[in-house]
Amino acid sequence: MAGAFDDEMEGTVTINEYIEDMEAQELEADLVLGGDEGKECTYAKGYMKRQALFSCLTCTPNGNAGVCTACCLCCHDGHEIIELWTKRNFRCDCGNSKFQEFSCKLSADREPENTGNSYNQNFKGSYCTCVRPYPDPDAEEQVEMIQCCICEDWFHENHIGLAASEEIPRDEEGEPLYEDFICQDCAMVCSFLRLYPQTIWAAARQSNGPTISKKEENLLEPGSAASASSINIDSASCSSEIPKSDPETSLGAKKAVLEENTKKTLDFVCCTVAAISNPTCILGVDLSVASPVLKKKKPMFLGKSWRDQLCQCKACVEFYAQKVIGYLIDKEDSLEEYEKIGKLKREENLQKQEGVALNLFDNLDHVAKIEILSGIADMKNEIRSFLESHDTSNPITSADVRQVFDNLAKKRQRLQ
Repeated sequence: MAGAFDDEMEGTVTINEYIEDMEAQELEADLVLGGDEGKECTYAKGYMKRQALFSCLTCTPNGNAGVCTACCLCCHDGHEIIELWTKRNFRCDCGNSKFQEFSCKLSADREPENTGNSYNQNFKGSYCTCVRPYPDPDAEEQVEMIQCCICEDWFHENHIGLAASEEIPRDEEGEPLYEDFICQDCAMVCSFLRLYPQTIWAAARQSNGPTISKKEENLLEPGSAASASSINIDSASCSSEIPKSDPETSLGAKKAVLEENTKKTLDFVCCTVAAISNPTCILGVDLSVASPVLKKKKPMFLGKSWRDQLCQCKACVEFYAQKVIGYLIDKEDSLEEYEKIGKLKREENLQKQEGVALNLFDNLDHVAKIEILSGIADMKNEIRSFLESHDTSNPITSADVRQVFDNLAKKRQRLQ
């Protein structure tokens, strides 16, 4: 019996816990939607730097279109919808040629297709390298997923290319210490980040100085450029230990090690020579000819405000544009800025709601004010009376709540 009682109590929550949970859900929704109330289609705003998007598989089963919040609520109510969270540089597709005969109810006048939009497998409801849906109906337990800030796909933590999940930078409570994650494929495009000091990396990667470990050095192709001003290569990483003399050690083995050491030294010299001087650049190199090439795919975890440390000289900006990652130096592209806007809009809306309620109350006559205050007092007394008489060992059910309101209604009828 005790076990059954414990199971029943596990599903109970206090009123304060319920209110806190509701407020947390409302805040999360506001952050995802960026404060968008979903009243107007965003098509007229063009390719927005970032917005919440949805894919309607009922209208576009191929997953080749995305719609804004307002269109999701108004035009696709009751359809099979996939929530995409946020995407960058996207214009609402609702009602264009991809929807055939279906027309947008909020903004009918639009181009046949938004050629500037890009679509990944998420629009079809697939995620990660395993190409599975989320939540996965075949999984016994849903594994947490993280989003790449470059391709914006989502990945299971055990599919991101690390040897073990413990390598993900987290604090003692399991909270992430990184601000952005770059998947192993996109890390190849962003290999130039290896030239920056370790201050851009998540806390778990930081050390006493801007050095690069032998493990990290091995990720670079031989001969790829590295900035001597930002990376100090330990002499140990440029040499291999020559085997100690013993009967089984041949001269050929010693020669191979010496040749390997010589090659590493020459590679490092070539890297330094390849770095073209650029006094206006933080890195002091021309990334178009001196960007390192990774020989092994490995994801990246970036620390807080890492984007602020990226060089914005003319040559680097042109390099970002060539790689189609110019958004990295656009502050409005970051999720931090997007959520900041969402919080501000949320606070403004709450203040407006409070103002409307106060204005409404102030405009009432004296009798109406007394009735409202009396009704509030009656509700407080009824709830207090219920809680005092309720057995705390039993959970509060929906029937209990209905009984409270029935008692209030009967009391109002007796007074009338």
